[in-house]
Amino acid sequence: MSFFIGMIMGMAVGVGLVVAFARYEQVRSKRRSELLTWLNLQLNKIWPFVDEAASELIRSNVEPILEQYRPMILESLTFSKLTLGTVAPQFTGIWILEDQSNSGAVTMELEMQWDGNPNIVLDIKTRVGLALPIQVKNIGFTGVFRLIFKPLVEEFPGFGAVSYSLREKKQLDFTLKVIGGDISAIPGISEAIEETIRDAVEDSITWPVRNIVQIIPGDYSDLELKPVGILEVKLVQAKELTNKDFVGKSDPYAVLFIRPLRDKMKTSKTINNQLNPIWNEHFEFVVEDVSTQHLTIRIFDDEGIQASELIGVARVALKDLEPGKVKDIWLKLVKDLDIQRDTKNRGQVHLELLYCPNGSDSSLKNPFDPDYELTTLERRIKSETVGKVDADPAKVSKKNVIVRGVLTVNVISAEDLPAVDLMGKADPFVVLTMKKSQTKFKTRVVNENLNPVWNQTFDFVVEDALHDMLIAEVWDHDTFGKDKIGKCIMTLTRVLLEGEYQDTFPLDGAKSGKLLLHLKWSPQLKFRES
Repeated sequence: MSFFIGMIMGMAVGVGLVVAFARYEQVRSKRRSELLTWLNLQLNKIWPFVDEAASELIRSNVEPILEQYRPMILESLTFSKLTLGTVAPQFTGIWILEDQSNSGAVTMELEMQWDGNPNIVLDIKTRVGLALPIQVKNIGFTGVFRLIFKPLVEEFPGFGAVSYSLREKKQLDFTLKVIGGDISAIPGISEAIEETIRDAVEDSITWPVRNIVQIIPGDYSDLELKPVGILEVKLVQAKELTNKDFVGKSDPYAVLFIRPLRDKMKTSKTINNQLNPIWNEHFEFVVEDVSTQHLTIRIFDDEGIQASELIGVARVALKDLEPGKVKDIWLKLVKDLDIQRDTKNRGQVHLELLYCPNGSDSSLKNPFDPDYELTTLERRIKSETVGKVDADPAKVSKKNVIVRGVLTVNVISAEDLPAVDLMGKADPFVVLTMKKSQTKFKTRVVNENLNPVWNQTFDFVVEDALHDMLIAEVWDHDTFGKDKIGKCIMTLTRVLLEGEYQDTFPLDGAKSGKLLLHLKWSPQLKFRES
Protein backbone atom coordinates (compact mmCIF):
# COMPACT_ATOMS: atom_id res chain seq x y z
CA MET A 1 0.00 0.00 0.00
CA SER A 2 2.84 2.39 0.82
CA PHE A 3 4.28 1.74 -2.62
CA PHE A 4 0.97 2.42 -4.33
CA ILE A 5 0.46 5.81 -2.71
CA GLY A 6 4.06 6.92 -3.28
CA MET A 7 4.14 5.77 -6.87
CA ILE A 8 0.82 7.37 -7.79
CA MET A 9 1.66 10.70 -6.17
CA GLY A 10 5.08 10.68 -7.80
CA MET A 11 3.77 9.86 -11.26
CA ALA A 12 0.46 11.77 -11.43
CA VAL A 13 1.87 14.88 -13.05
CA GLY A 14 4.07 12.87 -15.39
CA VAL A 15 1.20 10.74 -16.60
CA GLY A 16 -0.87 13.91 -16.98
CA LEU A 17 1.31 14.94 -19.90
CA VAL A 18 -0.54 12.29 -21.88
CA VAL A 19 -3.90 13.94 -21.21
CA ALA A 20 -3.61 16.65 -23.86
CA PHE A 21 -2.82 14.00 -26.42
CA ALA A 22 -5.73 11.84 -25.24
CA ARG A 23 -8.19 14.73 -25.58
CA TYR A 24 -7.74 14.97 -29.30
CA GLU A 25 -7.29 11.43 -30.61
CA GLN A 26 -7.62 7.80 -29.61
CA VAL A 27 -4.53 5.89 -28.55
CA ARG A 28 -4.19 3.23 -31.20
CA SER A 29 -2.55 -0.13 -30.53
CA LYS A 30 0.85 0.76 -31.90
CA ARG A 31 0.84 4.17 -30.27
CA ARG A 32 -0.31 2.62 -26.98
CA SER A 33 2.67 0.24 -27.06
CA GLU A 34 5.03 3.15 -27.71
CA LEU A 35 3.45 5.08 -24.86
CA LEU A 36 3.90 2.16 -22.43
CA THR A 37 7.53 1.81 -23.45
CA TRP A 38 8.05 5.52 -22.85
CA LEU A 39 6.29 5.46 -19.47
CA ASN A 40 8.34 2.49 -18.24
CA LEU A 41 11.58 4.08 -19.43
CA GLN A 42 10.78 7.33 -17.66
CA LEU A 43 9.74 5.53 -14.48
CA ASN A 44 12.98 3.53 -14.41
CA LYS A 45 14.94 6.76 -14.75
CA ILE A 46 13.19 8.61 -11.95
CA TRP A 47 12.65 5.62 -9.65
CA PRO A 48 15.61 6.29 -7.31
CA PHE A 49 14.32 9.84 -6.81
CA VAL A 50 10.73 8.64 -6.29
CA ASP A 51 11.96 6.15 -3.69
CA GLU A 52 14.01 8.70 -1.79
CA ALA A 53 11.41 11.48 -1.91
CA ALA A 54 8.41 9.30 -1.15
CA SER A 55 9.62 7.28 1.86
CA GLU A 56 9.02 9.88 4.57
CA LEU A 57 5.88 11.12 2.86
CA ILE A 58 4.57 7.55 2.76
CA ARG A 59 5.43 6.95 6.40
CA SER A 60 3.53 10.04 7.55
CA ASN A 61 0.50 9.26 5.35
CA VAL A 62 0.28 5.49 5.71
CA GLU A 63 0.77 5.05 9.46
CA PRO A 64 -2.53 6.86 10.23
CA ILE A 65 -4.23 4.64 7.64
CA LEU A 66 -2.89 1.46 9.24
CA GLU A 67 -4.07 2.77 12.61
CA GLN A 68 -7.63 2.94 11.29
CA TYR A 69 -7.54 -0.76 10.35
CA ARG A 70 -5.41 -1.99 13.26
CA PRO A 71 -7.04 -5.05 14.89
CA MET A 72 -7.85 -4.94 18.58
CA ILE A 73 -5.21 -7.58 19.35
CA LEU A 74 -2.48 -5.02 18.48
CA GLU A 75 -1.76 -1.94 20.56
CA SER A 76 0.35 -0.20 17.93
CA LEU A 77 1.54 -0.68 14.36
CA THR A 78 4.27 1.62 12.99
CA PHE A 79 7.13 1.61 10.47
CA SER A 80 10.73 1.33 11.61
CA LYS A 81 12.08 1.03 8.04
CA LEU A 82 10.46 1.91 4.75
CA THR A 83 12.08 2.12 1.33
CA LEU A 84 10.62 1.04 -1.99
CA GLY A 85 13.74 -0.78 -3.18
CA THR A 86 15.58 -0.70 -6.47
CA VAL A 87 13.04 -2.42 -8.72
CA ALA A 88 10.59 -0.08 -10.44
CA PRO A 89 7.12 -1.30 -11.42
CA GLN A 90 6.24 -1.92 -15.05
CA PHE A 91 3.15 -0.65 -16.82
CA THR A 92 1.67 -3.45 -18.95
CA GLY A 93 -1.49 -1.80 -20.29
CA ILE A 94 -3.02 1.62 -20.85
CA TRP A 95 -6.56 2.64 -21.82
CA ILE A 96 -8.31 5.96 -22.32
CA LEU A 97 -11.97 5.43 -21.37
CA GLU A 98 -14.81 7.15 -23.13
CA ASP A 99 -17.49 8.22 -20.66
CA GLN A 100 -20.25 10.48 -21.92
CA SER A 101 -21.49 11.07 -18.36
CA ASN A 102 -18.10 12.38 -17.25
CA SER A 103 -17.74 15.31 -19.63
CA GLY A 104 -14.88 17.66 -19.03
CA ALA A 105 -12.67 14.83 -17.82
CA VAL A 106 -10.26 12.20 -19.10
CA THR A 107 -10.30 8.78 -17.47
CA MET A 108 -7.20 6.67 -17.88
CA GLU A 109 -6.57 3.12 -16.68
CA LEU A 110 -3.05 1.78 -16.22
CA GLU A 111 -2.30 -1.89 -15.64
CA MET A 112 0.79 -2.29 -13.49
CA GLN A 113 2.91 -5.22 -12.38
CA TRP A 114 5.46 -5.06 -9.58
CA ASP A 115 7.69 -7.75 -8.14
CA GLY A 116 9.55 -5.41 -5.85
CA ASN A 117 12.35 -5.66 -3.31
CA PRO A 118 11.30 -3.01 -0.77
CA ASN A 119 12.71 -2.85 2.73
CA ILE A 120 9.62 -2.55 4.92
CA VAL A 121 9.79 -3.34 8.63
CA LEU A 122 6.79 -2.90 10.90
CA ASP A 123 7.17 -2.46 14.63
CA ILE A 124 4.17 -3.98 16.36
CA LYS A 125 3.19 -4.12 20.00
CA THR A 126 0.52 -6.49 21.24
CA ARG A 127 -1.99 -5.90 24.04
CA VAL A 128 0.01 -8.22 26.29
CA GLY A 129 3.12 -6.07 25.90
CA LEU A 130 4.99 -8.17 23.34
CA ALA A 131 7.03 -6.06 20.86
CA LEU A 132 8.06 -7.54 17.51
CA PRO A 133 9.81 -6.28 14.34
CA ILE A 134 7.92 -7.72 11.32
CA GLN A 135 9.46 -7.65 7.85
CA VAL A 136 7.18 -7.54 4.79
CA LYS A 137 8.85 -9.62 2.07
CA ASN A 138 8.31 -11.14 -1.37
CA ILE A 139 5.78 -8.58 -2.54
CA GLY A 140 4.07 -9.39 -5.81
CA PHE A 141 1.33 -7.20 -7.21
CA THR A 142 -0.68 -6.91 -10.40
CA GLY A 143 -3.57 -4.47 -10.71
CA VAL A 144 -5.28 -1.77 -12.71
CA PHE A 145 -5.20 1.83 -11.52
CA ARG A 146 -7.80 4.36 -12.62
CA LEU A 147 -6.86 8.03 -12.91
CA ILE A 148 -9.49 10.69 -13.58
CA PHE A 149 -8.15 14.04 -14.76
CA LYS A 150 -10.80 16.65 -14.01
CA PRO A 151 -11.60 19.41 -14.71
CA LEU A 152 -9.83 19.93 -18.01
CA VAL A 153 -8.41 23.44 -18.33
CA GLU A 154 -6.44 25.45 -20.85
CA GLU A 155 -3.46 26.15 -18.61
CA PHE A 156 -0.59 23.72 -18.01
CA PRO A 157 -0.74 20.76 -17.27
CA GLY A 158 -4.25 20.69 -18.78
CA PHE A 159 -6.24 19.55 -15.73
CA GLY A 160 -7.07 20.95 -12.29
CA ALA A 161 -6.88 17.77 -10.22
CA VAL A 162 -6.34 14.04 -10.57
CA SER A 163 -8.16 11.39 -8.56
CA TYR A 164 -6.69 7.91 -8.41
CA SER A 165 -7.96 4.51 -7.33
CA LEU A 166 -6.98 0.88 -7.57
CA ARG A 167 -9.68 -0.15 -10.04
CA GLU A 168 -8.95 -3.88 -9.95
CA LYS A 169 -6.64 -5.94 -7.77
CA LYS A 170 -5.59 -9.01 -9.74
CA GLN A 171 -2.85 -10.22 -7.42
CA LEU A 172 -1.43 -9.17 -4.05
CA ASP A 173 1.07 -11.55 -2.45
CA PHE A 174 3.49 -10.97 0.37
CA THR A 175 5.02 -12.82 3.29
CA LEU A 176 5.60 -11.73 6.88
CA LYS A 177 8.67 -12.65 8.89
CA VAL A 178 9.66 -11.84 12.44
CA ILE A 179 13.23 -10.59 12.35
CA GLY A 180 15.15 -13.20 14.29
CA GLY A 181 12.14 -15.46 14.83
CA ASP A 182 9.17 -17.37 13.43
CA ILE A 183 5.89 -15.47 13.26
CA SER A 184 3.86 -18.69 13.16
CA ALA A 185 4.95 -19.38 16.74
CA ILE A 186 2.73 -16.52 17.90
CA PRO A 187 -0.92 -17.53 17.31
CA GLY A 188 -3.12 -14.99 15.58
CA ILE A 189 -0.45 -12.32 14.98
CA SER A 190 0.36 -13.19 11.35
CA GLU A 191 -3.32 -13.43 10.40
CA ALA A 192 -4.12 -10.13 12.14
CA ILE A 193 -1.32 -8.20 10.40
CA GLU A 194 -2.02 -9.73 6.99
CA GLU A 195 -5.73 -8.94 7.37
CA THR A 196 -4.86 -5.36 8.37
CA ILE A 197 -2.67 -4.81 5.29
CA ARG A 198 -5.22 -6.30 2.91
CA ASP A 199 -8.07 -4.33 4.48
CA ALA A 200 -6.08 -1.11 4.24
CA VAL A 201 -5.32 -1.72 0.54
CA GLU A 202 -8.91 -2.77 -0.11
CA ASP A 203 -10.46 0.29 1.45
CA SER A 204 -7.99 3.17 1.30
CA ILE A 205 -7.17 3.16 -2.42
CA THR A 206 -9.54 0.63 -4.04
CA TRP A 207 -12.37 1.89 -6.22
CA PRO A 208 -14.86 3.45 -5.51
CA VAL A 209 -12.54 5.34 -3.12
CA ARG A 210 -11.08 8.34 -4.91
CA ASN A 211 -7.90 9.91 -3.62
CA ILE A 212 -7.70 13.46 -4.95
CA VAL A 213 -4.46 15.28 -5.74
CA GLN A 214 -5.06 19.00 -6.31
CA ILE A 215 -2.89 20.45 -9.08
CA ILE A 216 -4.50 23.88 -9.54
CA PRO A 217 -6.25 25.53 -6.55
CA GLY A 218 -10.03 25.12 -6.64
CA ASP A 219 -13.10 23.36 -5.24
CA TYR A 220 -13.05 19.68 -6.19
CA SER A 221 -15.69 18.37 -3.79
CA ASP A 222 -17.66 16.96 -6.74
CA LEU A 223 -14.86 14.39 -7.20
CA GLU A 224 -15.29 12.99 -3.68
CA LEU A 225 -17.01 9.71 -2.91
CA LYS A 226 -20.66 10.16 -1.99
CA PRO A 227 -23.39 7.81 -0.68
CA VAL A 228 -25.81 6.45 -3.28
CA GLY A 229 -27.98 4.20 -1.12
CA ILE A 230 -28.44 2.03 1.96
CA LEU A 231 -27.90 -1.73 2.26
CA GLU A 232 -30.05 -3.42 4.89
CA VAL A 233 -28.66 -6.75 6.08
CA LYS A 234 -30.30 -9.32 8.29
CA LEU A 235 -27.78 -11.87 9.57
CA VAL A 236 -30.09 -14.84 10.06
CA GLN A 237 -28.01 -17.90 10.91
CA ALA A 238 -25.12 -20.17 9.97
CA LYS A 239 -24.89 -23.93 9.77
CA GLU A 240 -22.28 -26.68 9.78
CA LEU A 241 -19.48 -24.37 10.92
CA THR A 242 -16.01 -25.82 11.32
CA ASN A 243 -15.25 -26.57 14.97
CA LYS A 244 -12.14 -24.67 16.07
CA ASP A 245 -12.15 -25.83 19.70
CA PHE A 246 -10.54 -28.97 21.10
CA VAL A 247 -13.03 -29.08 23.96
CA GLY A 248 -16.68 -28.31 23.24
CA LYS A 249 -17.73 -26.33 20.16
CA SER A 250 -16.81 -23.01 18.59
CA ASP A 251 -18.27 -19.75 19.93
CA PRO A 252 -19.07 -18.03 16.61
CA TYR A 253 -19.67 -14.38 15.89
CA ALA A 254 -19.79 -12.46 12.61
CA VAL A 255 -18.11 -9.30 11.33
CA LEU A 256 -19.79 -7.65 8.35
CA PHE A 257 -18.64 -4.72 6.23
CA ILE A 258 -18.68 -3.05 2.86
CA ARG A 259 -15.64 -0.95 3.73
CA PRO A 260 -13.32 -2.45 6.37
CA LEU A 261 -12.92 0.73 8.40
CA ARG A 262 -13.31 -0.06 12.09
CA ASP A 263 -16.20 2.39 12.59
CA LYS A 264 -18.00 1.03 9.51
CA MET A 265 -17.74 -2.66 10.42
CA LYS A 266 -20.59 -4.38 12.26
CA THR A 267 -20.15 -7.19 14.77
CA SER A 268 -22.82 -9.65 15.84
CA LYS A 269 -23.28 -11.14 19.28
CA THR A 270 -21.35 -14.32 20.13
CA ILE A 271 -23.30 -17.59 20.26
CA ASN A 272 -21.49 -19.87 22.72
CA ASN A 273 -20.76 -23.54 22.06
CA GLN A 274 -22.72 -23.73 18.79
CA LEU A 275 -21.88 -24.80 15.23
CA ASN A 276 -25.35 -23.87 13.95
CA PRO A 277 -25.84 -20.40 15.47
CA ILE A 278 -28.99 -18.31 15.03
CA TRP A 279 -28.41 -14.54 15.25
CA ASN A 280 -31.37 -12.85 13.54
CA GLU A 281 -29.61 -9.47 13.82
CA HIS A 282 -30.08 -6.47 11.55
CA PHE A 283 -27.37 -4.09 10.30
CA GLU A 284 -27.31 -1.08 7.98
CA PHE A 285 -24.52 0.00 5.62
CA VAL A 286 -23.91 3.05 3.43
CA VAL A 287 -23.36 2.19 -0.25
CA GLU A 288 -21.17 4.41 -2.40
CA ASP A 289 -20.91 2.45 -5.66
CA VAL A 290 -23.39 -0.38 -6.10
CA SER A 291 -21.74 -1.52 -9.34
CA THR A 292 -18.39 -2.42 -7.76
CA GLN A 293 -18.81 -2.78 -4.00
CA HIS A 294 -19.36 -6.02 -2.07
CA LEU A 295 -20.69 -7.06 1.32
CA THR A 296 -18.11 -9.18 3.13
CA ILE A 297 -18.89 -11.40 6.11
CA ARG A 298 -16.29 -13.08 8.29
CA ILE A 299 -17.22 -15.72 10.85
CA PHE A 300 -14.86 -16.04 13.83
CA ASP A 301 -14.53 -18.31 16.83
CA ASP A 302 -14.31 -16.18 19.97
CA GLU A 303 -11.26 -17.27 21.94
CA GLY A 304 -11.69 -14.87 24.88
CA ILE A 305 -8.51 -12.93 25.64
CA GLN A 306 -6.67 -14.63 22.77
CA ALA A 307 -7.04 -13.62 19.14
CA SER A 308 -10.26 -14.86 17.54
CA GLU A 309 -9.78 -17.60 14.97
CA LEU A 310 -11.27 -17.22 11.52
CA ILE A 311 -13.76 -19.94 10.63
CA GLY A 312 -14.54 -18.69 7.14
CA VAL A 313 -15.38 -15.73 4.94
CA ALA A 314 -17.95 -15.02 2.22
CA ARG A 315 -18.80 -12.14 -0.09
CA VAL A 316 -21.74 -11.02 -2.19
CA ALA A 317 -21.65 -8.41 -4.97
CA LEU A 318 -24.11 -5.55 -4.49
CA LYS A 319 -24.67 -5.39 -8.26
CA ASP A 320 -26.49 -8.74 -7.95
CA LEU A 321 -29.20 -7.19 -5.77
CA GLU A 322 -32.43 -5.87 -7.27
CA PRO A 323 -33.26 -2.48 -5.70
CA GLY A 324 -36.23 -2.65 -3.38
CA LYS A 325 -36.41 -6.46 -3.40
CA VAL A 326 -35.25 -8.63 -0.49
CA LYS A 327 -32.73 -11.29 -1.49
CA ASP A 328 -32.66 -14.40 0.69
CA ILE A 329 -29.27 -16.06 0.23
CA TRP A 330 -27.03 -18.80 1.64
CA LEU A 331 -23.29 -18.18 1.16
CA LYS A 332 -20.59 -20.81 1.35
CA LEU A 333 -17.71 -19.93 3.66
CA VAL A 334 -14.16 -20.17 2.32
CA LYS A 335 -10.74 -19.70 3.88
CA ASP A 336 -9.66 -16.83 1.62
CA LEU A 337 -11.60 -14.83 -0.97
CA ASP A 338 -8.52 -14.69 -3.20
CA ILE A 339 -8.31 -18.49 -3.37
CA GLN A 340 -10.47 -19.72 -6.22
CA ARG A 341 -10.89 -23.31 -5.01
CA ASP A 342 -11.53 -24.32 -1.41
CA THR A 343 -12.81 -27.89 -1.15
CA LYS A 344 -13.03 -27.97 2.65
CA ASN A 345 -16.53 -27.53 4.09
CA ARG A 346 -16.36 -24.56 6.47
CA GLY A 347 -20.10 -24.04 6.72
CA GLN A 348 -22.66 -21.64 5.28
CA VAL A 349 -24.17 -18.34 6.38
CA HIS A 350 -27.74 -17.19 5.77
CA LEU A 351 -28.47 -13.53 4.97
CA GLU A 352 -31.39 -11.36 3.88
CA LEU A 353 -30.29 -8.35 1.82
CA LEU A 354 -32.16 -5.28 0.65
CA TYR A 355 -30.64 -2.40 -1.33
CA CYS A 356 -32.52 0.91 -1.25
CA PRO A 357 -31.05 3.60 -3.56
CA ASN A 358 -31.19 7.21 -2.42
CA GLY A 359 -34.18 9.00 -3.84
CA SER A 360 -36.11 5.77 -4.43
CA ASP A 361 -39.76 6.31 -5.16
CA SER A 362 -42.22 5.37 -2.44
CA SER A 363 -43.09 2.04 -4.08
CA LEU A 364 -39.78 0.58 -2.85
CA LYS A 365 -40.66 -0.90 0.54
CA ASN A 366 -37.99 -1.24 3.20
CA PRO A 367 -39.26 -3.50 6.00
CA PHE A 368 -36.03 -3.17 7.97
CA ASP A 369 -36.24 0.62 8.18
CA PRO A 370 -37.55 1.79 11.60
CA ASP A 371 -39.53 4.41 9.66
CA TYR A 372 -41.10 1.76 7.43
CA GLU A 373 -44.84 1.10 7.29
CA LEU A 374 -46.75 -1.41 5.24
CA THR A 375 -49.50 0.08 3.10
CA THR A 376 -52.13 -1.55 5.30
CA LEU A 377 -50.56 0.03 8.36
CA GLU A 378 -50.59 3.45 6.73
CA ARG A 379 -54.31 3.08 6.08
CA ARG A 380 -54.91 1.96 9.66
CA ILE A 381 -53.00 4.94 11.05
CA LYS A 382 -55.19 7.35 9.08
CA SER A 383 -58.42 5.63 10.10
CA GLU A 384 -57.73 4.60 13.69
CA THR A 385 -56.02 7.74 14.98
CA VAL A 386 -58.82 10.10 13.97
CA GLY A 387 -61.11 8.94 16.79
CA LYS A 388 -58.45 9.10 19.51
CA VAL A 389 -58.61 12.04 21.87
CA ASP A 390 -54.86 12.22 22.42
CA ALA A 391 -53.79 11.26 18.91
CA ASP A 392 -53.27 14.04 16.43
CA PRO A 393 -52.85 12.41 12.97
CA ALA A 394 -50.29 15.05 12.05
CA LYS A 395 -48.16 14.04 15.02
CA VAL A 396 -48.29 10.25 14.55
CA SER A 397 -44.85 9.45 13.18
CA LYS A 398 -43.71 6.17 11.70
CA LYS A 399 -41.20 5.75 14.50
CA ASN A 400 -44.09 5.40 16.96
CA VAL A 401 -45.33 2.27 15.20
CA ILE A 402 -43.98 -1.27 15.46
CA VAL A 403 -44.99 -4.17 13.24
CA ARG A 404 -47.36 -6.27 15.33
CA GLY A 405 -49.88 -8.78 14.08
CA VAL A 406 -51.05 -12.36 13.69
CA LEU A 407 -49.06 -14.92 11.73
CA THR A 408 -51.22 -17.73 10.41
CA VAL A 409 -49.27 -20.88 9.55
CA ASN A 410 -50.83 -23.76 7.63
CA VAL A 411 -48.67 -26.88 7.88
CA ILE A 412 -49.72 -28.58 4.66
CA SER A 413 -47.45 -31.55 4.11
CA ALA A 414 -43.92 -32.96 3.88
CA GLU A 415 -42.30 -35.10 1.25
CA ASP A 416 -39.36 -37.43 0.91
CA LEU A 417 -38.68 -37.66 4.66
CA PRO A 418 -35.82 -39.98 5.63
CA ALA A 419 -36.73 -43.34 7.12
CA VAL A 420 -35.99 -43.50 10.84
CA ASP A 421 -37.82 -46.69 11.90
CA LEU A 422 -36.55 -50.23 11.51
CA MET A 423 -39.41 -50.89 9.12
CA GLY A 424 -38.23 -48.09 6.81
CA LYS A 425 -40.94 -45.64 7.83
CA ALA A 426 -41.46 -42.70 10.20
CA ASP A 427 -44.26 -41.34 12.37
CA PRO A 428 -43.78 -37.61 11.71
CA PHE A 429 -45.26 -34.57 13.38
CA VAL A 430 -44.32 -30.88 13.26
CA VAL A 431 -43.56 -28.49 16.13
CA LEU A 432 -43.87 -24.77 15.31
CA THR A 433 -42.09 -22.28 17.60
CA MET A 434 -42.07 -18.49 17.54
CA LYS A 435 -38.52 -17.77 18.71
CA LYS A 436 -38.93 -14.62 20.83
CA SER A 437 -42.10 -15.60 22.70
CA GLN A 438 -41.37 -19.35 22.66
CA THR A 439 -45.04 -19.95 21.77
CA LYS A 440 -45.38 -23.53 20.45
CA PHE A 441 -47.93 -25.51 18.46
CA LYS A 442 -47.79 -29.17 17.47
CA THR A 443 -49.49 -31.03 14.63
CA ARG A 444 -50.98 -34.49 14.94
CA VAL A 445 -48.83 -37.57 14.30
CA VAL A 446 -49.15 -39.25 10.91
CA ASN A 447 -48.17 -42.90 11.38
CA GLU A 448 -45.84 -44.81 9.07
CA ASN A 449 -45.57 -42.21 6.35
CA LEU A 450 -42.62 -40.52 4.64
CA ASN A 451 -44.91 -38.13 2.70
CA PRO A 452 -47.35 -37.04 5.42
CA VAL A 453 -50.23 -34.60 4.92
CA TRP A 454 -51.39 -32.56 7.95
CA ASN A 455 -53.21 -29.50 6.56
CA GLN A 456 -53.45 -27.97 10.05
CA THR A 457 -53.57 -24.22 10.75
CA PHE A 458 -52.18 -22.30 13.74
CA ASP A 459 -52.24 -18.61 14.70
CA PHE A 460 -49.34 -16.83 16.43
CA VAL A 461 -49.68 -13.38 17.97
CA VAL A 462 -46.40 -11.65 17.08
CA GLU A 463 -45.29 -8.55 19.01
CA ASP A 464 -42.27 -7.56 16.90
CA ALA A 465 -42.36 -9.19 13.49
CA LEU A 466 -39.18 -7.60 12.12
CA HIS A 467 -37.08 -9.29 14.78
CA ASP A 468 -38.84 -12.62 15.27
CA MET A 469 -38.42 -15.99 13.58
CA LEU A 470 -40.54 -19.06 12.95
CA ILE A 471 -38.88 -22.41 13.61
CA ALA A 472 -40.50 -25.53 12.15
CA GLU A 473 -39.13 -28.86 13.41
CA VAL A 474 -40.14 -32.26 12.07
CA TRP A 475 -40.03 -35.05 14.67
CA ASP A 476 -40.54 -38.79 14.60
CA HIS A 477 -42.92 -40.04 17.29
CA ASP A 478 -41.86 -43.17 19.11
CA THR A 479 -43.39 -45.12 21.97
CA PHE A 480 -40.28 -44.59 24.03
CA GLY A 481 -39.54 -41.01 23.00
CA LYS A 482 -39.07 -38.89 19.92
CA ASP A 483 -36.26 -38.14 17.46
CA LYS A 484 -35.76 -34.93 15.52
CA ILE A 485 -35.72 -35.47 11.76
CA GLY A 486 -34.84 -31.92 10.70
CA LYS A 487 -35.85 -28.29 10.91
CA CYS A 488 -36.23 -25.09 8.91
CA ILE A 489 -35.88 -21.53 10.20
CA MET A 490 -37.48 -18.54 8.52
CA THR A 491 -37.68 -14.84 9.23
CA LEU A 492 -40.97 -13.02 8.72
CA THR A 493 -39.58 -10.57 6.16
CA ARG A 494 -41.13 -12.22 3.12
CA VAL A 495 -44.62 -12.60 4.60
CA LEU A 496 -44.49 -8.96 5.74
CA LEU A 497 -43.76 -7.85 2.19
CA GLU A 498 -46.10 -10.19 0.34
CA GLY A 499 -48.92 -10.57 2.85
CA GLU A 500 -49.10 -14.31 2.28
CA TYR A 501 -47.25 -16.99 0.36
CA GLN A 502 -46.82 -20.74 0.05
CA ASP A 503 -43.45 -22.43 -0.36
CA THR A 504 -41.45 -25.59 0.32
CA PHE A 505 -38.55 -25.47 2.77
CA PRO A 506 -35.69 -28.01 2.81
CA LEU A 507 -35.05 -29.61 6.20
CA ASP A 508 -31.68 -28.80 7.71
CA GLY A 509 -30.07 -31.69 9.55
CA ALA A 510 -31.91 -34.32 7.47
CA LYS A 511 -30.58 -36.40 4.60
CA SER A 512 -33.68 -35.50 2.62
CA GLY A 513 -37.10 -34.00 3.02
CA LYS A 514 -39.05 -30.78 2.42
CA LEU A 515 -41.84 -29.11 4.35
CA LEU A 516 -44.72 -27.33 2.58
CA LEU A 517 -46.10 -24.33 4.46
CA HIS A 518 -48.58 -21.54 3.78
CA LEU A 519 -47.98 -18.30 5.73
CA LYS A 520 -50.33 -15.33 6.03
CA TRP A 521 -49.77 -12.03 7.85
CA SER A 522 -52.58 -9.97 9.43
CA PRO A 523 -51.04 -6.66 10.62
CA GLN A 524 -52.13 -4.67 13.64
CA LEU A 525 -50.97 -1.35 15.05
CA LYS A 526 -49.12 -0.77 18.27
CA PHE A 527 -47.95 2.63 19.49
CA ARG A 528 -44.80 2.91 21.55
CA GLU A 529 -44.95 4.92 24.75
CA SER A 530 -43.29 8.29 24.20
